[in-house]
Amino acid sequence: MTKNSSVSLSALRAFLLASCVTPCAVDAAPAAAAAVQPKLVLVMVVDGLPNEQLLRYRDQFGQGGFRRLLEQGAWYSNAHQAHGITVTAIGHSAVLTGAYPYQHGVVGNNWLDPVTRKSVYCTEDTNYTYIGERTEASDGTAPTLLRVDTLGDQLRYASGNQSKVVAVSGKDRGAILLAGKTGTAYMYMDQSGNFASSSYYMKAHPEWVQRYQATRPQDRYYGKSWTPLLADSAYAKDAAELPTGSGAPRATFPFNYYSDSGKLDAEYYGRLKSGPYLDQLTLDFARAAVEGENLGANASGVPDVLGVSLSAHDYVNHAYGPESRMSHDHLQRLDRMLANFFSYLDKRIGMDNVVVVLTADHGFANTAEFSQAQHLDAQRIDSKKLMAALDQHLSDKFKVGKLIAGSLMPNVQLDYALIEQNGLKRDEVENAAARYLLGQGGIAQVYTRSQLEAGNVPHTRMSTLMQRAWHRQISGDLMLVTRPYWYFGSGSGTTHGSPYAYDTNVPLVLMGSRWIKPGAQGQYAEVVDIAPTLAHLLRVRPPAAAEGRVLQEALR
Repeated sequence: MTKNSSVSLSALRAFLLASCVTPCAVDAAPAAAAAVQPKLVLVMVVDGLPNEQLLRYRDQFGQGGFRRLLEQGAWYSNAHQAHGITVTAIGHSAVLTGAYPYQHGVVGNNWLDPVTRKSVYCTEDTNYTYIGERTEASDGTAPTLLRVDTLGDQLRYASGNQSKVVAVSGKDRGAILLAGKTGTAYMYMDQSGNFASSSYYMKAHPEWVQRYQATRPQDRYYGKSWTPLLADSAYAKDAAELPTGSGAPRATFPFNYYSDSGKLDAEYYGRLKSGPYLDQLTLDFARAAVEGENLGANASGVPDVLGVSLSAHDYVNHAYGPESRMSHDHLQRLDRMLANFFSYLDKRIGMDNVVVVLTADHGFANTAEFSQAQHLDAQRIDSKKLMAALDQHLSDKFKVGKLIAGSLMPNVQLDYALIEQNGLKRDEVENAAARYLLGQGGIAQVYTRSQLEAGNVPHTRMSTLMQRAWHRQISGDLMLVTRPYWYFGSGSGTTHGSPYAYDTNVPLVLMGSRWIKPGAQGQYAEVVDIAPTLAHLLRVRPPAAAEGRVLQEALR
């Protein structure tokens, strides 16, 4: 190599290094920003919010609530609670475990114990009581029956328990199943209107909770009314009042909050749940928790998690349907509440230090009357009559006594001991039951224990969702699926719980200016993806049973 060529190579190296300075510096900035952990992860679950409602009313939202999430966050239009029994407890369990029921063990709000045949509530544990409040045996006081850990548990493990995980909800299961094993849950008390924790978490409330309870914020709504927020023309597309004789509550404003006794009592505090004031109280307590626990400003410099489950929308939709003016107005009011809460966090922590997740535990079917008016095949199914008829059919066919040991829809338990005593084969009885049920109105599919244990189910999405929802040790021996727009129940209102899109398709929005790329995402996503995604951002291991994916396309 000549001297000149050596000089030329040196010059080339210098040129390449110089030309790299600007792009290298630019590329390093996002990498450095991405390495910064959020100070607070805010996980919000709106109980009973179908994704379609978020879209249907989008143009009426203000600037700072749902609209802010949709415009500044990554929003998934095709996100689902991807299990076949879509109820509150299962949906909340999915959010921060990243797991399906067949692993996390919460197979319903209630289920039948396979040995005692008694109803088990998802968060009951008689070893613990509410702090300073009356506690019934079936009240939710602990996460004992949740068989896996959560993102919050992993964050506390990684930080040596210095990260704080707090969850608050209008329902005990909403708070407990977000708080996980090592967080702290606070829930609304029907008898007093307080938010309280249980002895599972602590012996006595901290001072900030005692100070908050002493102000009695729940009493300020006595004698007040819930009236429409917007002009009448804004509700023109909502369903008309339900027909006379439907048995449903009259869809009529105003709704008044009082007690027949004229006093502040359990009747009044119970009424507060079916309307916007419960959600306002929940957010007020969440604000008190941020200040009382100094969330987002942890002295150890580690991230904190705040879970907020807003329960009132579920109560409103159950009573009147997601097509109603009440549901419409409640969502508009919730939008304004969220805007105020985000504004508060902006001032206290700075929203550029916060990652927000918004989702729901399940969607909702329209009321049967509304669906019928849309020329859809829709009915309510009286499960007691259906089970009585099935029991009689099996008794007549096999010439034995009562073969149905119990039922809590969509699960049915068979008396296998009686089956064996009479020399019958389990699968023959299961199949006979399934054939009979499929011949009854409104039943689309029946899965048997023999099928589910062997994984011998059709290769359909419905079967996948139902298999995920079935737990070998505690689920029933038959699992029923209604036809679309049919549901179990009698009387008024509507419900949820099916594997159909109106029950599974829920909002999934992530917002955080340093970590999340804004924009609509058309990819399929599941609620179980939330925990692995947050684990990735927080640089902690995912919960043990998590099966979701990291939503990489939404990350900066």
